[in-house]
Amino acid sequence: MAAGFTVGTCSLRATAQAVAQGKTLPAGKGSTATTPRNILIVGDSLSAEYGLRRGSGWVALLEQRLATESIAARVVNASISGDTTSGGQSRLAALLRQHKPTHVVIELGGNDALRGLPLQLTQDNLTKRTQAAQAAGAKVLLIGMQVPPNYGTDYARRFEELFATVARERRVALVPFLLKGVADSPDPLKLFQNDRIHPREEAHPLMLANVWPELRKQLQ
Repeated sequence: MAAGFTVGTCSLRATAQAVAQGKTLPAGKGSTATTPRNILIVGDSLSAEYGLRRGSGWVALLEQRLATESIAARVVNASISGDTTSGGQSRLAALLRQHKPTHVVIELGGNDALRGLPLQLTQDNLTKRTQAAQAAGAKVLLIGMQVPPNYGTDYARRFEELFATVARERRVALVPFLLKGVADSPDPLKLFQNDRIHPREEAHPLMLANVWPELRKQLQ
């Protein structure tokens, strides 16, 4: 028994070292993923844990889910509160060079609507960001957003559709609405902070539940 335990411990240590060094693991040992993934999250305050305890946002919950499912992956959260689709184009290029992601999750656009930016500009910027990530060899997951009805029915419809348009034209995966089950819940105010813009901590598991199915498909 003691000898067997020692062998197992060494095996686990070797596996952990291999994952840390970015090595491919033999099939059936240590992970359901054969090669560690690098997942880059590029988002705004919804992904940057605005107003939340550190480690309680949906991106942190994603890291926990990956560990639970034994998927070898490193998550880099490069989200910045207040970021728009226009912001940080050069920053994205630097992030792609530095982290060499296998997967890029783009969660941007909500601040464009809050600032009244032209819809075509938002669409063009999302297309450019998606193209840059694809050119770097990454799979892209685009996360859609919706705006409240007070923006007007036509604007709200066109804003929602632009995410689907980019995803279709660039042939990337899409989460239609990050806040599904949150903003459209029977009593949504309970799931939002006092500003009525940023979700509370208890809403973030629902947000991850919206993202995870599509991301998991890509990771497989």
